[in-house]
Amino acid sequence: MKKYLHAFVMCQSMFCAIPAPQAWDEKAKDKMLLFLPVVGLEIGLIWAAIAWACNRLNLPVMVTALILAAYPYIVTGFLHLDGFMDVTDAVKSWRDLERRREILKDSHVGSFAVIGIALLMLTQFALFASVPAEANFLILIFIPAVSRCCSSLAVTGLKPMSTSQYADQKKPKTHIVVLSVMLCIFLATGFLLCGKYGFALVGCLVGYGLTLLRAYKSLDGMNGDISGYCLTIGELYAVAVYALV
Repeated sequence: MKKYLHAFVMCQSMFCAIPAPQAWDEKAKDKMLLFLPVVGLEIGLIWAAIAWACNRLNLPVMVTALILAAYPYIVTGFLHLDGFMDVTDAVKSWRDLERRREILKDSHVGSFAVIGIALLMLTQFALFASVPAEANFLILIFIPAVSRCCSSLAVTGLKPMSTSQYADQKKPKTHIVVLSVMLCIFLATGFLLCGKYGFALVGCLVGYGLTLLRAYKSLDGMNGDISGYCLTIGELYAVAVYALV
């Protein structure tokens, strides 16, 4: 039990900017990804609470849209945006595999990353500004949880890149079963609580899957940057469905 507690704390401190106790246990490292969806659920609960507060305070639509659009990036310390930018530069370069992988690890920001991040921010803001007043904001609880289920499943089940931090990490196949069950629970609960807005979670799955297919094929392997890239776009798809359904 202690290892699982350490794994949760480690996952919280690594993938979220919400303060957590400092603890590191190498023996618990392989269990961290099991708790990534739990961290996502925590992020989602706060996201929904912010949406509720904005509504209660009767804030202008544009201000509410800015707050809700910026929150998922701020709460993760911009970690996943870093992956989004790195992979955008690599995939959009259209170079050979070796060069794409070099670009992925390059600390410099390229033009494709700048263009991509600008479009991402504008799209996220525009979508939140388009959300109907009567939309069920509770679906925001489950979007980060579903996107992180997808990330955990992808990192656990797919071939890692040789340079990935997950390359030498044990990834028990039983984790795939646990994560799949968690994903099904989040999807079912989203539809039960939010009705048609549950399709936002389906949008997240579709967005994540399509993006993963492109990035994984282009870079011939899975790593944390690709996970952040797909998570970011998957959540954007979810917000698009939430706004337009």
